[in-house]
Amino acid sequence: MRKSIPGWKAKVVNYMAVKLRLQERIAMTVFSICTIALIAGTNITDPAETITWKIQDPKLVGTYRPQILGNPAITKEPTATSLSFNGVNDGLIIPTIPIEGWSRFTIEVLFKPAGDGPSAPRFVHFQDKESNRGTIEVRVTPKGQWYLDTFLKNGKTNDGLTLIDSTILHPTDKWYWAALVYDGKKMTSYVEAVKELEGDVNFVPMTTGQISLGVRLNKVNWFKGQISEIRFHPAALDKLALQHR
Repeated sequence: MRKSIPGWKAKVVNYMAVKLRLQERIAMTVFSICTIALIAGTNITDPAETITWKIQDPKLVGTYRPQILGNPAITKEPTATSLSFNGVNDGLIIPTIPIEGWSRFTIEVLFKPAGDGPSAPRFVHFQDKESNRGTIEVRVTPKGQWYLDTFLKNGKTNDGLTLIDSTILHPTDKWYWAALVYDGKKMTSYVEAVKELEGDVNFVPMTTGQISLGVRLNKVNWFKGQISEIRFHPAALDKLALQHR
């Protein structure tokens, strides 16, 4: 004969079962969070540490008043407000490098390259007093396509790395997020949070310097197109944390 469990014991058993299920759910949640953190490593960063520049006013970038070259124009579209650069003499030079002192970093830029501009524009160029420098560039083809070029160079050792592949093409005259990621040993380039290229380079933390937008700091290789936003993160972000349209 099957024995029935007294009412109070049944309640205890039910309570213990519910408690066990709750503990299992908590454990799974903690496990998921830890797994994400493990995958990203140091790629999870406090958003408060990110420096964001809205490129919407030539007279003010972040908290800085840049040197204005030419006449970058404020352009408003349904999806973005930006500055337009004419590819001839428009540019900005800002008297700071947001990644100064960082051993690892991510630079993200939201931009729209024009299809009828110069073929090899440098639209983000940063360089310090020790000649450490980096650029985010594009190459524009006659068929209205572009491909990314990211570059880092150690001013002391003269070691540098260019990440470029002319077969990874994108249509011009559209908005894109591009990213340059450096993890302390390796540089990786992304377009729309999709990894394109990577390679090792010995790049040291930057000292005091400048950054230019729409042109190289020495006022060559002008960019035709629009820039809306740049984000500087003090960590090598994982692709899951990168911006995309």
